[in-house]
Amino acid sequence: MSNYDDILHLPHPTSKTHRRMSRQDRAAQFSPFAALTGYEAVVKETARLTEKRPVLTEDEVAELDARLRLAMELDAEVTVTWFQPDAKKSGGSYVTTTSRVKKADELQRILTMEDGAQIPIQEVTAVESTIFNRID
Repeated sequence: MSNYDDILHLPHPTSKTHRRMSRQDRAAQFSPFAALTGYEAVVKETARLTEKRPVLTEDEVAELDARLRLAMELDAEVTVTWFQPDAKKSGGSYVTTTSRVKKADELQRILTMEDGAQIPIQEVTAVESTIFNRID
């Protein structure tokens, strides 16, 4: 004999004043509840990693300038690595573009590549090309 033998075969209790709740309403009671709307997005943004902005010496800047000028003179394809600041937090990421330099606007300090990419000159961290392998 178990502890529930006395109530095991009794009819299911039903209220005389309240009607039964629909299955949909019962299911809604157990649906997830987001007490902190937007919290998950904030956690993801905080966890997203960024890199520090590089600080180049005057010699490194002069070397990059010389490489860009030579690449433009020879109309050579170059791979430009540049730092793209993050819009939401400090730091940013490195972006690499491979193309020919179409135009270098010294007034606005922007490189325009043949593929349409526009790169702020002050953010350039590396310029590579096969033409430099012959010179170095």
